[in-house]
Amino acid sequence: MNILVTGGAGYIGSHTVIELINNGHDVIIIDNLSNSCKEAVTRAERIIGEALTFYEKDIRDKQALEKVFSKHQIDGVIHFAGLKAVGESVKMPLKYYNNNLISTISLLEVMESHNVKQLVFSSSATVYGDPASVPIKESATLPAKVTNPYGQTKLVIETMLMDLAITNNNWQITALRYFNPIGAHESGTIGEDPSDIPNNLMPYVSQVAIGKLKELSVFGSDYPTRDGTGVRDYIHVTDLAKAHVAALSTPASLNEYRAINVGTGKGTSVLELISAFEQASGVKVPYKITGRRRPGDIAACYADPSLAHSILGWRAQKTIEDACADSWRWQSANPNGYRG
Repeated sequence: MNILVTGGAGYIGSHTVIELINNGHDVIIIDNLSNSCKEAVTRAERIIGEALTFYEKDIRDKQALEKVFSKHQIDGVIHFAGLKAVGESVKMPLKYYNNNLISTISLLEVMESHNVKQLVFSSSATVYGDPASVPIKESATLPAKVTNPYGQTKLVIETMLMDLAITNNNWQITALRYFNPIGAHESGTIGEDPSDIPNNLMPYVSQVAIGKLKELSVFGSDYPTRDGTGVRDYIHVTDLAKAHVAALSTPASLNEYRAINVGTGKGTSVLELISAFEQASGVKVPYKITGRRRPGDIAACYADPSLAHSILGWRAQKTIEDACADSWRWQSANPNGYRG
């Protein structure tokens, strides 16, 4: 299949491109590089041993997107492109609504005009809001309003996709609800490379370990969890990438929308992740507990991933220790990321 990957130069996108190629698909990448780097594509080419088709375009530009669809026979789309920092979305909600919603509408309109109806959407566990119970099942009632604007954009997009699927116009749509991607390619060649101070825990931990940042701030120690810090379901990015390949291999039925959790089913606290990283790297990670929670954060969030196994034949294979070791391999070999 010829697969268009929006945001394919990003962290999850670049790892997914490699898994798509390894499974015999042809890939077209489009990315505006606002929160990614062309070097990720170059390094992905090094890993797979072949050139990739890449367009530096913003998918909100429908004219530019039309040209890509006209030039290539596209069979399906994996849609990663979007802003994703929870904290930033709380401070800059309009930026997130503009980017994430308009880009998706533009993409869907162009897909429809070119009769490309198979879509895998990069959604998020944030659509569940503050869950009533864990582990979270896909059948959980979704809130009308989630805890931050980033998550709200994902929820609105999922609503659009559900409405689109019931139009009887042959759409096949899968939304993969990610939990917390971490880790890097086992080669250490590509990984997570925030353009500024990291918003996510693992890259912050690894940058403290390499000496790029002084110490880690742990936001909140009074959550109702086993050690008082937030608990999340951390999934290795390579496992996550393989879930996208599985979603393409077992597509939704015609006029079907399906939402599937992608996680390990295990919750790990902030302090537990720090400990696992220290053991994997052999490096002490200095941290301080600030005593205050970040706006939009919740106590615990981890998946019931059984539906992914039953429908897609997929389950996570890599451990927290694997992810920590791979993150450290990436960070220690690339202390300044792709820009060093």
